[in-house]
Amino acid sequence: MVYFALKITGNLAGVDNLQPRGGVDDPDHPYLFKLQCENCGEISGKFSCVMLSEEVPLPRVYGKGNVNLVQKCKLCDRVGTVKMISGFGKPLNHTSGECGRYVGIMIFECHGLAPVEFSFGGVWKAQSRKKLLEIDLSKGEFNDFNERVHVTDLKAKFERMKTF
Repeated sequence: MVYFALKITGNLAGVDNLQPRGGVDDPDHPYLFKLQCENCGEISGKFSCVMLSEEVPLPRVYGKGNVNLVQKCKLCDRVGTVKMISGFGKPLNHTSGECGRYVGIMIFECHGLAPVEFSFGGVWKAQSRKKLLEIDLSKGEFNDFNERVHVTDLKAKFERMKTF
């Protein structure tokens, strides 16, 4: 078993606590990333989508249970799986972003695949001084000049973990 923590950072101006719309464990938030086959090194051309609410059964050769994604490598035909592990994430706050610290928002258990590139898709939320905002980060930033809210310089990385 190999675990990867998805960690994010960015500059938050006028907002705090950036996280998926329903919180870090939102069952319907799409996590979008490219995957690398750990057998041949091929990186998927398209982003794969996983959500906590969507599970599929493991292929029979791997045993019983459910995962969030089963994907076959287009180059070597090896099958890999990804399972999301909730309960360990935290929102990105203004202080962490200002210092450039990364904050873990989700853990993935991977077999035969490794996540390599994350896309900030879906709707995110953040708390401004006045109200709770729903933000589209698919372009990698958000600016609302009327509310004086800016989310910029978003970065994400996957960190390999031994245990969690």
